[in-house]
Amino acid sequence: MLATPTRFVTYLCLAALGTGCGVPAARGADSPYAGWTNGPSASPDYFPIAVWLQSPHNAERFAAVGVNLFIGLWQGPTADQLAALKAANMQVICHQNDLALTDPNNDIIVAWMHGDEPDNAQPDGQGGYGPPILPETIIADYKTIAERDPSRPVLLNLGQGVAWDGWYGRGVRTNHPEDYPEYVQGADIVSYDIYPVVHDHPDVAGKLEYVPNGVKRLKGWAREDQPIWCCIETGHIGNAEVKPTAEQIRSEVWMAIIAGARGLVYFSHQFAPTFSEAAMLEDPDIVAGITELNAQVMSLAPVINGDDLEPYVNQETEDPERVVQWLAKQGPDAPHLFVSNNSAEDRAVSFRLLEGDWQQAVVLGEDRVVPIVDGVLSDDFAGYGVHLYRFE
Repeated sequence: MLATPTRFVTYLCLAALGTGCGVPAARGADSPYAGWTNGPSASPDYFPIAVWLQSPHNAERFAAVGVNLFIGLWQGPTADQLAALKAANMQVICHQNDLALTDPNNDIIVAWMHGDEPDNAQPDGQGGYGPPILPETIIADYKTIAERDPSRPVLLNLGQGVAWDGWYGRGVRTNHPEDYPEYVQGADIVSYDIYPVVHDHPDVAGKLEYVPNGVKRLKGWAREDQPIWCCIETGHIGNAEVKPTAEQIRSEVWMAIIAGARGLVYFSHQFAPTFSEAAMLEDPDIVAGITELNAQVMSLAPVINGDDLEPYVNQETEDPERVVQWLAKQGPDAPHLFVSNNSAEDRAVSFRLLEGDWQQAVVLGEDRVVPIVDGVLSDDFAGYGVHLYRFE
């Protein structure tokens, strides 16, 4: 039971399945990858679930937990790396070199990538750090990559300054978020990373809301047709004392998707207390949780990629910071509503459905049904809780 949760009321106008409420019809959801002949799949059943900088010999193990994409190849791509990934039927996003453009196995390459986190302070070659790479350099490099191969998109991964202005790792550009609208011009797909569970700064540590907040900021800076992906922590990384639970990983993933992320990138490296490249695969609880989570995301890919219900939402002032976030989508069979509590505070939330004769909402993955009484759906949310509803 939740301890005296605060009650919030949200009003949603669902224009779907022939219902109408004086608003435009649902907006079409064409794949953002349709313009590239060798890019990621444009199928409505596709959702990118990637892992960062892993060895190809583990491709089948990652595929078993639901990963369908590698990003980055150490000192590659090489012919052996591409052959190993081709044998495992694992697609990859990697740097563009001469071999990658001509290798017979390059059909598994679905995008090219910049160097990682150019928005952070860069090593100066003398043991210190200089300024970040300038946005105009990233834009120029992007044009060169795209000119050499216009059949694949280009991915840019940015650092935690996307979500946290005070990130001191940006050096002289700390507290300069105005750089980011320029950075995003240097790519077709944009992702970013912040890992709040294992973070060492009190401003961020344990505050999972930084994940969706960064997605929302990046989405606001990007073009409307520019897919936003989000990196997700899966283990200790550099914090020997703390690591995320499977439930925290689930919360981060769905909060990111609800905020607008259309791709996931799991960070699997561990540097403390010991080094492990594929640490995610060595924890049975994390393996089980992520396998189930990835299966749920993929099963809902046609919904996530489907038509927005354009919920003209009026949220009452009890939630002025709008920490309760939602995504309303028309699925192939029914409307869906995905809701996240982007705060550590327990909350009770009510949604008024202004159109449609909905009787109940099936809560996906929870083996329960919530009645809709007089057009109102009410439910409780634990801190950072997520519920996924399908209306009946």
